[in-house]
Amino acid sequence: MFEVLTDWPRHGEWMPFTRAEGGTGNGAVIKGWTGVGPIAFLDTMTITAWEPGRRVEVVHTGRLVRGEGWFATTPLPGGGCAVEWGERLAPPLGGLPWKIIGPPFRLFMRVGLRRLARLAERP
Repeated sequence: MFEVLTDWPRHGEWMPFTRAEGGTGNGAVIKGWTGVGPIAFLDTMTITAWEPGRRVEVVHTGRLVRGEGWFATTPLPGGGCAVEWGERLAPPLGGLPWKIIGPPFRLFMRVGLRRLARLAERP
């Protein structure tokens, strides 16, 4: 699962309206584009912690998205793994836009994580 999560160009396979590119390891930069057509934004990140097969931490450095994020994978007994994902983001413009985009953002995350689970189940 870690390999799928860190294969940045594959993010578009499971996260709606997203494409990404970037490197791996501490200090590498990731660029993610989210949106549809001309209505999109760039989310730049720098990897601050990289534990192969286990955990990635990033700092969001873009104009709209600022803060920290991480994900971790934990093996489960009998196979498979659990994925934990967290974000601590600074709301732009005092948080007003989050009141508007928060509900669709949470929906897209749920859809994306369900797609990721199905993708991980493939042989």
